[in-house]
Amino acid sequence: MPHKLLKNLAVESRLGDEALIHETIDSSLAQQLSLIGGLFEKQLVTEHPFLREICSRFGLPWWDAALPPMDDTLRSQFPARLALRYHLYPVRLNEHGLYVLTYDPFNLTARQVVAREMKEPITWCVATRRNILAALRSGYGVGAETFDAILEGRDVDDAAFDVKQEVNVLDEEDPEATVVSFVNQIMREALDERATDIHIEPLENDLRIRYRIDGVLHEAPVPSRIKVLQASVISRVKIMAHLDIAERRMPQDGRINLEMEGQPIDVRVATIPTVSGESISLRLLARNRFDFSLLGLTPETERKIRELIAQPNGIILLTGPTGCGKSTSLYTFLSMLNTMERRIVTVEDPVEHKLPGVMQIAIKPEINLTFATALRSILRGDPNVIMIGEMRDFETAEIAIRAALTGHLVFSTLHTNDAIGGITRLIDMGVQPFLVSSSVRAFLAQRLVRVLCPHCKAPASHKQPYLEQIGFPMAHADRILQAKGCEECRQTGYQGRAALFEIVMVTPALQEMISRGAAGEALRAKALQEGMVPLRQDGWNRVIAGTTTVEEVVRVTAADLETLDE
Repeated sequence: MPHKLLKNLAVESRLGDEALIHETIDSSLAQQLSLIGGLFEKQLVTEHPFLREICSRFGLPWWDAALPPMDDTLRSQFPARLALRYHLYPVRLNEHGLYVLTYDPFNLTARQVVAREMKEPITWCVATRRNILAALRSGYGVGAETFDAILEGRDVDDAAFDVKQEVNVLDEEDPEATVVSFVNQIMREALDERATDIHIEPLENDLRIRYRIDGVLHEAPVPSRIKVLQASVISRVKIMAHLDIAERRMPQDGRINLEMEGQPIDVRVATIPTVSGESISLRLLARNRFDFSLLGLTPETERKIRELIAQPNGIILLTGPTGCGKSTSLYTFLSMLNTMERRIVTVEDPVEHKLPGVMQIAIKPEINLTFATALRSILRGDPNVIMIGEMRDFETAEIAIRAALTGHLVFSTLHTNDAIGGITRLIDMGVQPFLVSSSVRAFLAQRLVRVLCPHCKAPASHKQPYLEQIGFPMAHADRILQAKGCEECRQTGYQGRAALFEIVMVTPALQEMISRGAAGEALRAKALQEGMVPLRQDGWNRVIAGTTTVEEVVRVTAADLETLDE
């Protein structure tokens, strides 16, 4: 019996606990599930060596080459429901036969179904589960099995999209092929890929779905005829977000509460009317814990920030463009300060993450609940720490400065390119220079760089003129690494992101210069003299440490340079 041989082989490989291996195989056998798939799911064996050993023991052919892309003819001949249900990947090498790749050669049910469906000679080969799943996703698209069943079944009706519960549980499999389950598969796929955003974008003859992963957009493979479900998919998302499905001419905003594997996830939804139909953007906000270890800071940067947030009063301003991680940093700072002895109140537009114990106010301009009006009420509510989502105008800045000067610690953000730019931005708003110098403790400019995948990073070589032009310290040129790409990182070469910081402490010398209206260049020169580490230099430190690449640092620090390294 295969299950007895698999038990022995798994135990002999010494890759997992013997009792758990036996229990997993027995459980899969009783439930008529994939025996090998159960071992992989619980990570009791390592795929590649385990499958190679199976092929060696049982004399099975092993597919060692890269899996070729699936052509349209084969995609139409080999049903998506069959390929995705049993995790089979078809490859046609010639007109005389079909190769079917599997990671579970003992699944007799799959073999019988394929033989009945295809009516042609089949050669079975073994390949890794990881490669097969990636190839299936690319070949058929997200939710292809459900998509095909929807088209073969009943008509789709918007009225059938009932939201049965406030929280949508994504890891509960829907036995019916509906647009509801199709949309759930899109969201589940995005979360599995660590995406922070999903963009559903109607084109003239297609519906494009893109995921933002580590700050970069990637197009998700979708079924070829997905355009026919455009209206249904968009209506389903709008109902989940409690939006008006009949309103297609005006933008709308909403929220969705999701749950996946017990993890609650908030989703911000925004619709935009376009000439090809409504486009929907979904911002996925997992309710993560916020601490400094997740920011990927250097010890020196963490030390400076901890000193700053320990201040009893004053303003700490984070600067940078949209999407540079300012909100995550602010929530991390607030989490550190969130103790029983402190009352913390925030004013946000919108509230992205709910922090237990923190009083959070969502801006509502339609009823005149603005940053300024909310701040006036907050100051009468005895706060110790105040967080303002963004300083947008003179009135908000003026009240924030008044709060800082009367003993409150204030956090906020500005949209500027660097830390020194925060000084000139406040003065441009109309704030008097002496108020800026006396109330602000520090300006922190922030960017996010992608972190190198630990599984495939490799030494890199760049031409010396290029490195000199971008200012890289040549003494460390031999420590530069590059992103290669592998299965673990979806061939991108990166996994996760880390924050770069440029911190300008408002010292007595800078206070004097700000008060007398010194120019930005003079302020920057003084800050450098007093120990400020520019964003670019902080990036080079990360490159030297093997955290990221030269290309990433140049990308996020907005160097307007010609590439000489070609």
